Amino acid sequence: MKLLDLCDYIASLLQPDQFKDYCPNGLQVEGRAQVLRIATAVTASQSVLDDAIAWGADAILVHHGYFWRNEDVRIAGIRKNRIAALLKNDVSLLAYHLPLDAHAVLGNNAELGRLLGIRETARFGEQSIVCKGVFDSPVTLSQFAARIEDRLKRKPLVLGDPGGIVNNVAWCSGGAQGYFEAAIAQGVDVYLTGEISEQNFHLSSETGVAFIAAGHHATERLGIKALGMHLEQKFDFEHRFFDQDNPV
Repeated sequence: MKLLDLCDYIASLLQPDQFKDYCPNGLQVEGRAQVLRIATAVTASQSVLDDAIAWGADAILVHHGYFWRNEDVRIAGIRKNRIAALLKNDVSLLAYHLPLDAHAVLGNNAELGRLLGIRETARFGEQSIVCKGVFDSPVTLSQFAARIEDRLKRKPLVLGDPGGIVNNVAWCSGGAQGYFEAAIAQGVDVYLTGEISEQNFHLSSETGVAFIAAGHHATERLGIKALGMHLEQKFDFEHRFFDQDNPV
């Protein structure tokens, strides 16, 4: 498949033009014109690039790419090393941030809800990125935390009464702890995201709404992997997901 046709297809699927994002979505570094092998990963780290290039990837698709807002724009240091590796091997880098979080089927939040057995009922927040839903049967907070640990393979940080009953859930992958107050206003029993900030402790203890931080990386492995599998099935690409574990 031609690289530019691949970019056009993903743009039609994820509709990045509908989002105000912190980075450019789509093709960030252009490589060879034809794509047969696609690598996916959460972040375009040097380790991921090296492994994907060694595997023979023509294009690497990630959730966290380069050229973030307010970053130093100079091509130096680790940025120089990463981009040099891509250019030397004629490998493309494509990145999809908020569009991949928000996609109704392949997105991080949609995939996370399905994995944890939450039935989505609504969305809220900026660009409707935060999900709200319910369990088929209520569970205790400790049971929900155990489910998260089992399915994400990471022990979450949990604020709240372990024996408290939770049914209404709000969640958003990654570093979405800033939406906790909005989630509380939605009347949920627990809010799940990747990271936590100091003030989240006080909001939880003073409102009685539980808070779970399950890891930025752990909550964002699902969407990019699902996108790669979708492309593999639709276009018969070779696809491999490269997971560089990250405790954050």
